[in-house]
Amino acid sequence: MDFAPATNRSAVCASVMCALALLLCASATRLWAQPPSAPPSPGSVLPDTSSQAEPDQPSVTQEPHNSVQPPDIAATATVTGVIADTDGAAVPTAQVALQDAESNATHTTRSDAHGVFTFSSVPEGQYVLTVRAPGFASWKIKDVLVVHEGEESVVPEVQLGVESINTTVNAITMEDLAEQQITTEEHQRILAVLPNFYVSYVPDAAPLTRKQKFKLAVVVSRDPVTFFTTGVTAGIEQWQGDFAGYGQEFSGYAKRYAATYGDRLSSTFLGAALLPSLLHQDPRYYYRGHGHVIVRALYAISTVAVCKGDNGHWQPNFSNVLGNLGAAGISTLYYPESDQHSLQVTVTNTLLGVAEGAIGTLFQEFLLRHLTHGVPLAQP
Repeated sequence: MDFAPATNRSAVCASVMCALALLLCASATRLWAQPPSAPPSPGSVLPDTSSQAEPDQPSVTQEPHNSVQPPDIAATATVTGVIADTDGAAVPTAQVALQDAESNATHTTRSDAHGVFTFSSVPEGQYVLTVRAPGFASWKIKDVLVVHEGEESVVPEVQLGVESINTTVNAITMEDLAEQQITTEEHQRILAVLPNFYVSYVPDAAPLTRKQKFKLAVVVSRDPVTFFTTGVTAGIEQWQGDFAGYGQEFSGYAKRYAATYGDRLSSTFLGAALLPSLLHQDPRYYYRGHGHVIVRALYAISTVAVCKGDNGHWQPNFSNVLGNLGAAGISTLYYPESDQHSLQVTVTNTLLGVAEGAIGTLFQEFLLRHLTHGVPLAQP
């Protein structure tokens, strides 16, 4: 049996296998010795593979994406704030004005339902802020508001106070009030002719000062109707032959006229000016005008003995009684000796004068009010 050829083939196969193993080992050693390639960095430009395939084409270099910048925009600011009242409640629809301190350019807006206002796109600068709202006082910032670009300026809470009400109160003193009242009384005339100055139709009239009491006496004494009625009285006395000591003709009439006017002057200034000033009493008759007839009649008669004082209280009417007595005493200085009265007659005449005053107040209470013009309207 021949074994030689099999042995030769085995040796050839072993030689081939050894050569392949040596070749693989050399290739592996070369791969491990080569450094690994670094990964591409962000933003780096990768090589154009097409340029390797086609070397004749020029390469195109691309710009990185983050190198492109947006266009510049003008920087502005925002101004915002809140408007409330003094109780902290929001004030809606308030008009807010933002005025440039240099150019006077004004931007306006209104607060919303929560009292918030906002100005957007406000250029940098200094501004004056004002706020107006119905029913509230206007508000203005104490200093200028400095606005920087790109910032949001928040105004501290604006508190609006209640709008001030301008009222004018004409203060009047008691003396001024009394002056107005006696001015009205000086226009009171019976049948629009006869003076009716010493009657007050205002139940709570202001008390008269000393000056006003004398003023009213002067107004009555120099009234044209007073001179006229004095002349009529003197004429009747001369026609009847009263005070014969005065004589007749014009000289007698003049004396009677002077005596009659003297009686009026003395009774007016004593009973309505001098004594009321000293005793602080009101010389006027206060019209009642309401109540039962008997009550009104008793009231009218009582006023000859009772009067209202300057303090508003009723008191004995010493001014009237002593005034009539004093006037009767003064009349003895200028009446003829044959017609001068004794003290008893003077007292009697004084009492008669008081009685005549009571009759006059009854007429004032029930009749003359309806015949007098210039009576002030009744107070509500």
